[in-house]
Amino acid sequence: MSESSTHNGQPGPVPAKAALAGPAVPLAGESFDTLRLHSDLLKGIRDMGFERPSPIQTQAIPPILAGRDVIGCAQTGTGKTAAFVLPILHRLMQRPTGRHLRALFIAPTRELALQSMEHLRALSRYVPLKGAAIFGGVPMEPQIKALREGVDIISATPGRLLDHVYSGRIDFVDLEILVLDEADRMLDMGFLPDIQKIIRLLPPKRQNLIFSATMPPEILTLVHQILHDPVTIQIGQRSSPAAGIRHAVYPVARHLKTELLTRLLRQEGMTSVLIFARTKHSADRLSQTLVQRGFKVSVLHGDRSQSQRLRALDQFRRGRNQVMVATDIAARGIDIDDISHVINYDVPNTPEDYVHRIGRTARADATGDAFTLVDHQEEPQVEAIEQLLKKTLPRVTLPDFNYGAGGGHKPQGARHGVGRPQHGGRHQGPRHSQHGHRSHRKSHQGGSHGGS
Repeated sequence: MSESSTHNGQPGPVPAKAALAGPAVPLAGESFDTLRLHSDLLKGIRDMGFERPSPIQTQAIPPILAGRDVIGCAQTGTGKTAAFVLPILHRLMQRPTGRHLRALFIAPTRELALQSMEHLRALSRYVPLKGAAIFGGVPMEPQIKALREGVDIISATPGRLLDHVYSGRIDFVDLEILVLDEADRMLDMGFLPDIQKIIRLLPPKRQNLIFSATMPPEILTLVHQILHDPVTIQIGQRSSPAAGIRHAVYPVARHLKTELLTRLLRQEGMTSVLIFARTKHSADRLSQTLVQRGFKVSVLHGDRSQSQRLRALDQFRRGRNQVMVATDIAARGIDIDDISHVINYDVPNTPEDYVHRIGRTARADATGDAFTLVDHQEEPQVEAIEQLLKKTLPRVTLPDFNYGAGGGHKPQGARHGVGRPQHGGRHQGPRHSQHGHRSHRKSHQGGSHGGS
């Protein structure tokens, strides 16, 4: 693919194996060769070292190649992006390219819009098509230049896309394919009015693809409005986390959460930890405290500039910062392998948000830990999560942590442990560990606020 604008007019970094991330558990004998993709696409896939598609790719690619509308519902980290990027590239290669837009990907966040374009580049190194990532929070001029030169594919957030449309820089006359990526998150973020405006501007005859981690009733209403006789693909249980995630709930008074979090971060194995806070102010305050305690920390939330967000992601992805503190903007916007732990410093507002948050770990059929720090006032939210997951999450206390400090009370009904829950989250307490309380201060010294 010919490179065009991303965040600043320059192509962003492409993770070597990000594009086909997902569990390599295809049907017996399946390979990319059997999916009848264009030979130039297969050449690029082989160059990346991949031979077999993930389940969502195996099931979604054939109907997309056939021109069918598709609803794809699968857990995060299963390769959904490549499941629509590959067949779209194949279809667009079947006839000569022009100057008008032919495929439109809409995503809820700038990280996801950029991620789709990075995946697209990685998969299309031998493909003569042009693409651009279009999103807000960055200067318009590089995007205007890319649109002026002509693009085949745009990966965009709704607001900035409409800015360009209303300014006459984007013409949908030749649009063939629409993709709504993480559609449920777009509705959660209030983008439904913008999505409806965009859809009204598109040619009525087109292919429609909706991909998402969950499919709540509001999305089904949208599906019925825009899709025609769709093929539905469901990989795994609806609204369920990856099987490799091990859950643990840590009851603790709110004023002691930071102390308990510090203890957890200094345990062995906390190599790459994503921490979720409810608000931007809370994320900033927590990150500053952790830096003062010697940790290397990135920060990601909506008030960070695009350059700050890209730097935070890069330093966390490369392992230069052990910790990233983020708001829910990161629940769908981070595509990083090998996150060892997700920690909910604040319990998420909805059970579905819990699934999205913890989906950042245990990607590509790996295992990972999901810890949640719970004040007694947050217990009803945990009960709602347990109802969705249809299991009780194990409660854990640290045996030598002073839960009574500052007037707190030791949690009742929790089992002593060090945060190593049983695989699969069965209703059992975490295993004891002989090394769980070793301090790794040496690796945390000299911390820098990597997201600044």
